Amino acid sequence: MEALTKAEEQVMQALWSIGQGFVKDVLNALQPPKRGESAPAYTTISTILRILEQKGFVGHEAFGRSHRYFPKVDREDYSARSVRRVVKDYFGGSPKGLLSHFIEKEDLSMDDLDALLKVIRERQQKR
Repeated sequence: MEALTKAEEQVMQALWSIGQGFVKDVLNALQPPKRGESAPAYTTISTILRILEQKGFVGHEAFGRSHRYFPKVDREDYSARSVRRVVKDYFGGSPKGLLSHFIEKEDLSMDDLDALLKVIRERQQKR
């Protein structure tokens, strides 16, 4: 599965959140632009959706000249592949390296650490 650009990921996030929709629906579902930034143009979103379709991430149903788009790739599948790519590219393929980074470098709350420990313990019990 091909990696997506930041803009493509934003459009996919919007499409995943609404399930399916026309270009205007996807445009409305996008996160609001940050202060000083403008919202993307309708034509920009239309172009990105066509690119995503070429990459196999999106399909469409035609309604005359309009297209209703829908995701062909599950959000969880894409997320899992993205995390595996980060582990491979930035942590030498070591999930331990990724976890160590979060534990040592990020400002995790005690609740976050407790939740991580709980997941680790549950995983140990399954083995």
